[in-house]
Amino acid sequence: MKILLTGGAGFIATHTCVELMEAGHEAVIVDNYVNSQPEAVRRVEEIVGRPVKTYEADVCDKDAMNRIFDENEFDAVIHFAGLKAVGESVSIPLRYYRNNLDSTLTLCEVMAAHGCKRLVFSSSATVYGVPDEVPLREDMFCKGCTNPYGWTKYMIEKILMSVVTADPSWSVVLLRYFNPIGAHASGRIGEDPTGIPNNLMPYITKVAAGQLEKLTVMGNDYHTHDGTGVRDYIHVVDLAKGHVKACDYAAAHQGCEIINLGTGVGYSVLDIVHAFNKANGLNIPYVIGPRRPGDVDACFADPRKAKELLGWEATKTLEDMCRDSWNWQRNNPKGYHS
Repeated sequence: MKILLTGGAGFIATHTCVELMEAGHEAVIVDNYVNSQPEAVRRVEEIVGRPVKTYEADVCDKDAMNRIFDENEFDAVIHFAGLKAVGESVSIPLRYYRNNLDSTLTLCEVMAAHGCKRLVFSSSATVYGVPDEVPLREDMFCKGCTNPYGWTKYMIEKILMSVVTADPSWSVVLLRYFNPIGAHASGRIGEDPTGIPNNLMPYITKVAAGQLEKLTVMGNDYHTHDGTGVRDYIHVVDLAKGHVKACDYAAAHQGCEIINLGTGVGYSVLDIVHAFNKANGLNIPYVIGPRRPGDVDACFADPRKAKELLGWEATKTLEDMCRDSWNWQRNNPKGYHS
């Protein structure tokens, strides 16, 4: 299949691009490089050994998107494009709603006009809000998101469900990610956050590299085995392979499916710190800080639906995640600016 990746130069998208191409698909990337670097695409080309057709454009720009679809006949689209920082979304909510919703509406209108009706959407476990129980199942009632970023994901899911209701010939897969970490085993592509990282693993690796003094663990009074928050961490390569399976599924089915991509195992913040130390022979200094508003005790997936519908399950271990994260950081101390 020929597949368009919107926001295709990002962390998860570049790993997905590699897996798609290694599975025999043709990938095309569109990205405006607001949260990414062209160097990431060059390194994807290095890994797969052939060029990747790339457009520099904003998915909100309908004229640009029409030109891209006029020049290509796509079988499917994986929609990664969007602003993604939870904290930032609280401080500039209008920008998040405008960008994330507009890009999706524009994309769907252009896809419909060009007869491309297979879409895999990069959603998030944030849509579950504060759950009453874990593990989280796709049929659970979403009680309300805790930040504008999460609400944009929730709203986009509803938009795409409405598209399928109005035209059942569409095939849409809504992938709810849990916490992607790790990097490609080559150490050539990985997570490259701007400024101080919002996510746990990039923060740990920057402490390990001496770029940050210590890790602040946000709260140790949660109802968990060691008092720190528990999350479902998934290797980004496993996550990428889930997208390949989702594209295959979308090609063979119509309608809309919500599917969790997680391991089904919850690890606490301190579990991750200790596993990172053990995997890499390091000692990460940390202090306990106050809780962050909106954080829940535990959040991890029930991944059974992904196995049943997609034939997919995570295979990489926590040790793999920790080792590959450090391999990326150690070899790219300034990310793609190294």
